[in-house]
Amino acid sequence: MLGFAPHSGWTAVVVIGGTAAKPLVLARERLELADANLPGASQPYHAIEDLPLDVANERLTAYQAASERLATAGIRTLVQTARAGGIEPRAVGILDSAGRAGATLAAILASHALIHTADGNHFRAALESGCAAAGLPAIRLRRADLETHAARELRRRGEALRKTVTKLGREAGAPWGADQKEAALLAWLLLVRAHSTRATTASRAMKPNMRLS
Repeated sequence: MLGFAPHSGWTAVVVIGGTAAKPLVLARERLELADANLPGASQPYHAIEDLPLDVANERLTAYQAASERLATAGIRTLVQTARAGGIEPRAVGILDSAGRAGATLAAILASHALIHTADGNHFRAALESGCAAAGLPAIRLRRADLETHAARELRRRGEALRKTVTKLGREAGAPWGADQKEAALLAWLLLVRAHSTRATTASRAMKPNMRLS
């Protein structure tokens, strides 16, 4: 499973394999999502906020195409890395923000708060596009909700979760900061969900063949 912790222009990503009980870090990388040849690409909505709307829309389209291209290439490489480790990635998690999204480009550019949120969502959307190109389902989970979901579904207290994720980092090596820890926890959560889904599916498949004595 892949967990992403996006920022403006780049994202931390951790690939988790192993089992729900014993997760294993297969890779942790930093993917660049902003084309260095496009000025302002790391904060696209900030870069276009003073432009006429038609020009801003044209510039934004170029930023989007470049970010999607970079995300697609990066995710393809990560999938190849996972497969080389004997793991077939099945899902991707993207940490989300709690910011309010604007309905139109004009509305976004009229609000500095919406511009900040739009910058982040620009790169999340690029990651979703890259996942779709790789045939991987992607979910977004608010960063603020991550530990609550993980504690419930992994059936571990918050402190136990943090200790396990810290231990994964010692085994994987640097860098292992807050971004990598959150991305790893999100990927681990998806691993548990996948195992649970497969177990439920197998159980349902057996029921038609069951007979009462």
